[in-house]
Amino acid sequence: MPEFEELIDAHYQALYRFAYSLAKNPDAAADLVQQTFCIWAQKGHQLKDRSKAKTWLFTTLYREYLAIARRGQRFVDSSADDIEYQLPAHQDDNARALDGKHAIALLGQLDETFRAPLTLFYIQQHSYKEIAEILEVPIGTVMSRISRGKKQLREKMLTTPSGEVSNVIELNLNNIENHG
Repeated sequence: MPEFEELIDAHYQALYRFAYSLAKNPDAAADLVQQTFCIWAQKGHQLKDRSKAKTWLFTTLYREYLAIARRGQRFVDSSADDIEYQLPAHQDDNARALDGKHAIALLGQLDETFRAPLTLFYIQQHSYKEIAEILEVPIGTVMSRISRGKKQLREKMLTTPSGEVSNVIELNLNNIENHG
């Protein structure tokens, strides 16, 4: 059991943030993560290469989300303020921090087709290859979705005024500009 506990400790937060970005509901996100770890407890022993556990967990979570969505059990939208994103904060650059908060809120408004790869790439720090494996799409599709998603997010940032922000976070927009 220590291996299972280590796996949970190592990946719970990242899985929860990804689940929340998909489900937009804290309870549904927690349920998705719990279901993912339940599936790991049942089938994880089948994974021969333990270095692939992280990708396996994200793929499983994404499949569970899609299965629930297909059954028509849509998740209720929730405010992006309901979750604490663990991003580095720079107190000396409040304008960028406000833009980051605004970007996270707008990210939640994008279609899941673009939201999932953007979240996996910029928030969860997965490589294109890992994202392709998690979403089970070709790497070119990942690159295209990230590019189109960035464009949509950029357009939303320019056309949607940001409201008052109580919890300031930062999203490194330089990385968004430089990765594609």
